[in-house]
Amino acid sequence: MLNRTILIGRLTKDPELRYTPTGVAVCQFTLAVDRPFTREGGERETDFIPIVAWRQLAETCANYLRKGRLTAVEGRIQIRNYENNEGRKIYVTEVIADNVRFLESNRNSSNDEPIDISDDDLPFG
Repeated sequence: MLNRTILIGRLTKDPELRYTPTGVAVCQFTLAVDRPFTREGGERETDFIPIVAWRQLAETCANYLRKGRLTAVEGRIQIRNYENNEGRKIYVTEVIADNVRFLESNRNSSNDEPIDISDDDLPFG
C-alpha cells in the first residue's frame, strides 16, 4: 500500500505554530494549489489543502514560511474525525508533511539589496 502526495502551491496565510501538552511542536498552514485546467471564463480553479508538520519540521516551517511563499510539500494524506459540540461527526482531510521545500527566497523589502562580493572573496578562481 502507498500513501504519498507531492504538492506545490502558495501559503494562504502565515503558519500557526503550537505545542502539544507534552511539548511537541505542531505547525499548521494551508497551501493553495491550482488545478491543471480552467473554467469556461478562463479562471483557474484552486484547491486549499491543509498541511500539518510536526516536531523540528514544524518549527522550521513556522520560522521560514510566510503568506504567499511558493512551497513544495511531500507527505501523506490523513483523514481523521471528531465529534463537535452538537454531537455531529466531523471529518478532516489533511496532508501530514514529511518534507517541505522553500521554492523562493525569503524576501522582504529591507533585504532586497544586492550583495557586494569581490572576486577575492570567492573560494575558486
